[in-house]
Amino acid sequence: MHNFLFQLVRSSCQGQLSIIDPSALLRPESKFSYKPVSEYRDYSIDENDPMKERVRRTYTYMHTYQNVDFVEQKMDEWCKFDKFEATILDTLEKLNDLVDESDPDVDIPNIVHAFQTAEHIRRDYPDQKWFQLTGLIHDLGKVMAMYGEAQWAVVGDTFPVGCAWANSIVYSDSTFHENPDTYNPRYNTTYGMYRQNIGLENVLMSWGHDEYLYRVLKNHPTCTLPEEALYVIRFHSFYPWHTGEDYDYLCSSKDMKMKEWVQLFNKYDLYTKGSDLPKMEDLKQYYQSLIDEFIPGVLKW
Repeated sequence: MHNFLFQLVRSSCQGQLSIIDPSALLRPESKFSYKPVSEYRDYSIDENDPMKERVRRTYTYMHTYQNVDFVEQKMDEWCKFDKFEATILDTLEKLNDLVDESDPDVDIPNIVHAFQTAEHIRRDYPDQKWFQLTGLIHDLGKVMAMYGEAQWAVVGDTFPVGCAWANSIVYSDSTFHENPDTYNPRYNTTYGMYRQNIGLENVLMSWGHDEYLYRVLKNHPTCTLPEEALYVIRFHSFYPWHTGEDYDYLCSSKDMKMKEWVQLFNKYDLYTKGSDLPKMEDLKQYYQSLIDEFIPGVLKW
């Protein structure tokens, strides 16, 4: 039903390829975005623009190598939780050195985005402390990039492996041709290795920071974040689903209810990028109190 969203539009004067992302039409207006919402998630191709080329290259690697075998390998590697031990705030500090190579909107350390997201949620939901903390920590899984993992296996939009690639995956028309699962009859049909309404908890997602942080938190015995928070963390990068409106056929009734939380969170995750820079040092005491309430102690990563 959304094929018209993914047509390729070529400029008659420049021959420049532009890819229409579904979120350009499906996302709501935002009161705190610093630029028109239609200008977010611009995946147009411009070889003369270093940021656009960086983004395209990251997704090309991702779509070439992320398949069932690769994800199972990474799950086994990272879910031993033997890389390091640190508190939430200490791990957040590590993101001061990380710039997300898949993000076409900003070119700033990820820790800044964390506080931007959390503070805008705090202004709109002053009593929802778990939601504020979710905004602060949602990208903490990107710390994998500081421990040897390639960014194309850490950042960017996620998608199911083990079934056909959806049209709403960015660059889907041109980046999956070297992925072996594209040609595997077990995986390249609509349902692939799944069945209708199997539930996203039973779907193998491309490996990245969402799934990793979810697993770290589930492994931490004193984490008391509600299920809604864990769900947002696990699927906030699943744009082909929560924005592109694909893959509903894999979802359970629980998934469809939780989708509302993911979509609510998405506007804070996406539109706060590039807004006013928070005074992070002044905010750390407040967010430490939330950490002490919901995720105290040292976590295994």
